[in-house]
Amino acid sequence: MTKYRDNLPQLSDEIFLSDGGLETTMIFLKGIDLPYFASIDLLNSQEGYEALINYYVDYIKIAKKFKTNFILESPTWRSSKDWIEKLEYAPNSFEILNKKAISLMENLRNQFEDEDSKMVISGCIGPRGDGYKAENKMTFAEALEYHNAQIKLYSETNADMVTAITMNYLEEAVGIALAAKNNNIPVAISFTVETDGKLPDGHTLKEAIKITDEMTEGYPAYYMINCAHTTHFMNELNTKENEDWISRIKGIRANASKKSHAELDESTELDRGDLDELSSHYSELHKMFPHINVFGGCCGTDHEHIHQIAEKI
Repeated sequence: MTKYRDNLPQLSDEIFLSDGGLETTMIFLKGIDLPYFASIDLLNSQEGYEALINYYVDYIKIAKKFKTNFILESPTWRSSKDWIEKLEYAPNSFEILNKKAISLMENLRNQFEDEDSKMVISGCIGPRGDGYKAENKMTFAEALEYHNAQIKLYSETNADMVTAITMNYLEEAVGIALAAKNNNIPVAISFTVETDGKLPDGHTLKEAIKITDEMTEGYPAYYMINCAHTTHFMNELNTKENEDWISRIKGIRANASKKSHAELDESTELDRGDLDELSSHYSELHKMFPHINVFGGCCGTDHEHIHQIAEKI
C-alpha cells in the first residue's frame, strides 16, 4: 500500500530536502563509471547497490539534523525503455531494475522515517533523449505512449508519486503528465532552462507551466526547476512574482555551475560552483516565495551543497 499517494505532504508549507547531483557525484567524486550517465546501472552489482545506499544516507542525515522532511528520488533518470536498450541489458531488465530502485527507496524509508522527517518516494522519470537538447521531439501522443510504460510500472509499486526531471520541451512534459493522470499517480514536472531563463525549446517557464496545466486540466501536483544555476532563472521569477503561475512552482534543484548546458556537455572536470552564493540564492528564493519548499540539487551538487542550503533556509 502506498503511504502518501493520496495526500502528498510537500503540498503543505513544510520544508522538504532531496538529494543532489547523483550522476556527477558518482562519476567525479566516487570514481564510478556510469554508462550513458545512467545511475540505474549501479543496481546491477552489490558494490553499486551499496554505493547508492551510502549516497542517499548522506542526504538523509542532513534532513535528520535539521528536522526536515525528505523526498527519496529513485535513481532512474535514465531507465526508460530506450535507455535500457542502449545499455544492452536483458529484455526483462526494464521492469526488474525499475522495481528494484523503488524497493531501495522503500527500504530507506522503513529504516529512517520518523515523526520529524516524512519521506516521500518518487519514481524519477527522465527525458527520452538528451537532457540538454530539445532534439528528436515527440508529439504529445507519442510522449504519453512512450512514458506510460515506466509510469504504469511505478503506479503498481509503493511509489507515492513520479517526478519528471530535466524536461526541456513542452510536448514531453505534457505527455508525461497525461500518462500519470491515466495511471492515477501524482506527478511533479521539473523544467530545465538555458542561461536566458527559457526552456531549450524556446518556451518561457510561464508558457511551459500554463500550457501544461491547460492541456492536462492542471493535473501536475506542482512544478520544479532543475539542471540550471539559480542565476539562470531567478530574474524570471522575481520579475513575475505576482503572477499566478509562480504559485505552481514548489521545488528547486539547481546546478552548482553557472555554465550553459553546452559548456557542461564539454566539461571533463567537476564544477562545484560557489556554495555560499548558491545557498544564499536558495534562501532568497524561499523568503520571496515561501510556497517553494522542496530543495535539492542537480549537476555538480553534493551533500555539502544541500547541507549549506538547509542551514541557510
